[in-house]
Amino acid sequence: MTNLYVANHALITHKLSILRNKDTGNKEFRECASEITMLLCYEATRNLKLKEVDFDTPVESGTFGMLENKFTIVPVLRAGIGMVDAMLTFIPNASIGMLGFCRNEETLTPNEYYKNLPKNIGNSDVFIVDPMLATGNTAIESANILKKSGCKNMKFICLIASPEGVEKFHSVHSDIDIFTGALDRKLNESGFIAPGLGDAGDRIFGTDD
Repeated sequence: MTNLYVANHALITHKLSILRNKDTGNKEFRECASEITMLLCYEATRNLKLKEVDFDTPVESGTFGMLENKFTIVPVLRAGIGMVDAMLTFIPNASIGMLGFCRNEETLTPNEYYKNLPKNIGNSDVFIVDPMLATGNTAIESANILKKSGCKNMKFICLIASPEGVEKFHSVHSDIDIFTGALDRKLNESGFIAPGLGDAGDRIFGTDD
């Protein structure tokens, strides 16, 4: 699929298998989700724009590459919060915005209940983070809101994705790259990814009991 990057990495596959196991506890789930996010962040930032900067090393003068743009991480509440600290490990100076949605369980459509975005967010590279890209509806609405706020350079990072969600998202936002740890088999009749890993938000925050 165009603009879809599925990590082909043994560490990510291993850690995703831990997440998928229903017997994995909340602490280990959070840790593995964070570690996978860091690995995906590494891939998603591979081709960021650099500017040339002149300075002296201890040995000689030279021209060197440094990151050019500002960055904003936008977690989709609440599950996306579990990915923020991992993203900040690689891009610690990033700003943080937040988008919150409630899902209508009958129509599976998102209803926005919270938005808090940095001023001039349109001048930064934006990373939308959400553990799962399932139906694609929330991801689409997140990108809609960010584009209305002036954002032009965006990437979507998730732990797992469904083929249906990827296709639907890119039917609306073909200009936004998706970085994911795995492309799972399908959505089930309840709108959950299969084989999936359950409700990521519940398992991150320990509300799955």
